[in-house]
Amino acid sequence: MDRDEKRKIITEKLAEIVGREHIATSREELLSYSYDGTGQEFLPEAVAFPGSTDEISRIMVLADQEKFPVVVRGAGSGMTGGSLPVKGGLVLAMSRFKRIIEIDQANQIAIVEPGVINGHLRDVLKPMGLFYPPDPASLNFCTLGGNIAECAGGPSAVKYGVTRDYVLGLEVVLADGRVIETGCRTAKGVVGYDLTRLFVGSEGTLGIITRIIMKLLPLPTAAITFLVCCRSMPQATGLVRLILEQLQPRTLEFMDKTAIALVKNRLPFALSAETAAILLIEVDGSPVSVKNQAAQLADFLDRQDVLSYQRADNRTEADLLWQARRAVSPAAFALRPDKISEDVVVPRSKIPELVTFTEELARKHNLPVFTFGHAGDGNIHVNIMLDKKNKDELEQAEEAKKALFREVIRLSGTLSGEHGIGNTKSRFLPLELGSETIKLMRQIKKLFDPHDILNPGKIFPEDQS
Repeated sequence: MDRDEKRKIITEKLAEIVGREHIATSREELLSYSYDGTGQEFLPEAVAFPGSTDEISRIMVLADQEKFPVVVRGAGSGMTGGSLPVKGGLVLAMSRFKRIIEIDQANQIAIVEPGVINGHLRDVLKPMGLFYPPDPASLNFCTLGGNIAECAGGPSAVKYGVTRDYVLGLEVVLADGRVIETGCRTAKGVVGYDLTRLFVGSEGTLGIITRIIMKLLPLPTAAITFLVCCRSMPQATGLVRLILEQLQPRTLEFMDKTAIALVKNRLPFALSAETAAILLIEVDGSPVSVKNQAAQLADFLDRQDVLSYQRADNRTEADLLWQARRAVSPAAFALRPDKISEDVVVPRSKIPELVTFTEELARKHNLPVFTFGHAGDGNIHVNIMLDKKNKDELEQAEEAKKALFREVIRLSGTLSGEHGIGNTKSRFLPLELGSETIKLMRQIKKLFDPHDILNPGKIFPEDQS
């Protein structure tokens, strides 16, 4: 039996499982599921849109028998290639898994399916006085399943933590079709190994998440946002340390001068021409606590040699500030048509060194390089802009990326804070992890997925066994 005949037979079996209307095989449809936020393209052989855990289980039984790759996809907004079918095979699009199954207000938990949009859940919870804190920049279209696969973060992580801090339990379909449940719906639970944490951040390589039990918090009823203009990046990052010694802000973001230039026309306040870095700080809580925190922050800033600071006097001004912050990444394409975006993390005290290093990279490789991100937890987005059609720029950008990663490790940092490894960082994994650690991780992968069916070609370097 040749490859085309086998593909046709498998496609027919998939159609029997999910319904013919929930299978896509035309080139036009496949192209829509061949790329993500990295700009890479890998064409799958088919796309299935399952509607139940049972359907996914049956698909995985078939995949286990026929040994074809299966790659789970949420919104396709990932930045490291996590949802790309690099080995071909089947893409499982989770767009039909969009139910909010239960919101237990008394116990502050939600049970949801992985296709639920992050921002949609937040909107549903708000009238109930509840809050799901993780807030990646793509929250208006990224899915909770994708957030869990990559352990997404966001500006609020400095106060509230990242996705893994809110996942209490999961329903998961394994590579051979078995269905397991992990965790519980209580605040505490230490029965057996913590499999829930193992699946969070595993990038779809160990199992397919079909149901999520999530912890919620009471909704903060007030928030105040400050924009602080600094003379230099060292001044900005020095302020970060001092602020965190006194307050626990909800967000503590920064932008360097290139990032500022990209979005300054979107800001509600005019900036001094001397501005070399800005901090975006938000405090939240009850009206009384927010008023006290804002007064404390203003008093602190009055005693610093900053160029200026502005307080958003209403929600409209605050929203404009955050819209500008979230617009930095898409606005970058005004510099070059392509971008290598890395989400490295260093100790907060090392941020000035890292930013200085990126400025040196820009000069050395003659490419625009700019930084912004979560100064409060050291998670810095380093963006190398280039034209990939220009061979010299592509080579220079790759060299800059390698140098960046080496410097991050030298500064006691880590290669990813919220985007994962995928296929764009896999060859750099040995920079951070020792050979025995990688070997153990590979053994875990093989235990869960002995035939390497689930999202093959991700996380681990291809040239190591």
